[in-house]
Amino acid sequence: MAIFLLFNIKGNMIACMLIDTSVDHEHVKAPPDSEAVRLGWRHCTTCDRLAPPRSWHCKICGVCILRRDHHCIFMGCCIGQQNMRHFMCFTFYLFIATVYAMAYELYYVFASYIEELKILSALRKQLWGPFVWCFNYFEIALKITFLLKMLSFIGAGIALGYFVPLVLRGEVKANRGKQHNYNCGIYENLKSVFGQRMYFVWISPLLRSELPNDSYILKNDDSGKIK
Repeated sequence: MAIFLLFNIKGNMIACMLIDTSVDHEHVKAPPDSEAVRLGWRHCTTCDRLAPPRSWHCKICGVCILRRDHHCIFMGCCIGQQNMRHFMCFTFYLFIATVYAMAYELYYVFASYIEELKILSALRKQLWGPFVWCFNYFEIALKITFLLKMLSFIGAGIALGYFVPLVLRGEVKANRGKQHNYNCGIYENLKSVFGQRMYFVWISPLLRSELPNDSYILKNDDSGKIK
């Protein structure tokens, strides 16, 4: 279980960092100016080029990011069209791993707490100095590692609570809570992030899962929603 969690955390984190999420201006032809507004394209003043729908310029990365959600300071890269799936999987498994680790650590602490008190009391009566300090240092290290796990748990929990509703509503951070036509229902919204094989991508970050669209040219369905 621990190896599976570690593999998915590290694998999805590396994938987030390595996958290029920038707009491919060289190989994708922008629509004519007369059609750009209707198709949702906008002019990026920094790049001085047309940017696809929901694509914004990142000052840190220095490029326009396709379907940009946010710049992740922890990973040092932008989260967009191509790596949103890996970001969500990373956050989910980090949350599960911290719960898993804290549960084991709490079990260890409660199971050995009384016995450790007996040993420490006996040492204090018979010895002093480094022998007692070793127990104190071990206790400090235990508290520090538990605190780090707790901070990771809180951070991952807040991230899930923030980004899961965005994914379910087909939103990105920039249009959160605003009126838009990108909400195509929970199933289609999930598929737009996790791809055609969205039921299996949770197994491994190495599994390929083609996205239903490239976010360059989006189409309207019968209800007027943009796919």
